[in-house]
Amino acid sequence: MNFLFETFIVFFENMKKQNFKKRVIVAMSGGVDSSVAAALLKQAGFDVIGIMMKFWKDGQSQDNRCCSVESEKLARLVARKIGIPFYVINAEKEFKRKVVDYFLKDYKIGNTPNPCVICNKEIKFGFLMRKALSLGSDFIATGHYARIKGGKLFKGRDKEKDQSYFLWQLSKKQLSHVLFPVGGYTKSEVRELAKKFNLPTAETPESQEVCFVQDTTDNFLDKYLGKKPGKITDMKGKKMGEHKGLWFYTIGQRRGLEIPQGPYYVVNKDFKKNILIVSKSQKDLNKRELMIGNMSWVYPQKFPVSVDVKIRYKSEFAKAKIFRNGKVLFNKPQKAITPGQSAVFYRGQTVLGGGVIL
Repeated sequence: MNFLFETFIVFFENMKKQNFKKRVIVAMSGGVDSSVAAALLKQAGFDVIGIMMKFWKDGQSQDNRCCSVESEKLARLVARKIGIPFYVINAEKEFKRKVVDYFLKDYKIGNTPNPCVICNKEIKFGFLMRKALSLGSDFIATGHYARIKGGKLFKGRDKEKDQSYFLWQLSKKQLSHVLFPVGGYTKSEVRELAKKFNLPTAETPESQEVCFVQDTTDNFLDKYLGKKPGKITDMKGKKMGEHKGLWFYTIGQRRGLEIPQGPYYVVNKDFKKNILIVSKSQKDLNKRELMIGNMSWVYPQKFPVSVDVKIRYKSEFAKAKIFRNGKVLFNKPQKAITPGQSAVFYRGQTVLGGGVIL
């Protein structure tokens, strides 16, 4: 067992013998959001403990962005500044099995996966939560821009930074043990709070890339899946060029096709024949319905149910009706519906649930 984790267990056993206030573990990444989350909870009177999980990294010379050496240094400085204990636990095997392997498997069958959704479900609010609760913690907290009220999950106050889309797989039971301290603030307010608390992460830049992909997604897929060349055709079957492997392309993509007299857009993939299908018309990307798998509801609904749907993180909300069999019927056609992405269901500010687009 990791030495730091052994120390962590001993610490918790000692804490159990004393009558302390509510205890919360904060998942710290060395970024401004989780740093401010920890500081706010400390200020509010919680018994706060900072934890950084070490995730899988691609090769010995590469760091995972979420838990790099520099990130750990910053998280330790923050913990020292606000006066909380800080520990590092090893989650490499769990992260590789639950997140990275899923990522590669989904790409290999033609999907465009969303690893952050799986990481939240399996790692932050799965692996870490189980560890925390088993060791006597009342809550875990993160720097997500989302809110919990009365056991319900709501969008974050900052419309541009709202991360509720990535949390649709959390159950009511999990939500009862979760705190999102920065969900009621905007990003600029969080940075101001970091300055107020004099935290070393106040100006830390944001990272929007997949944390375990150090170069580009294409290079990562090439390294682990290789190439499988095949034909590019138009919707009538006319050959337009060659592709390097269907997993390198996503629905709606137009760059990197190397077809003259474009632009062309990826509209479909035929895995049986290893054919990439393209079109010059963006209208061919529009669809009024989709099917979802792995449907999950934070709150049970009567079908059919009318909701607002997001089909990708940065997409606009679209009105739709959801049926018991997983069919989603939109009021208006939606562009570039992409298998593997999450379709997340909302009513107003409330997250109702979601599913994975098939």
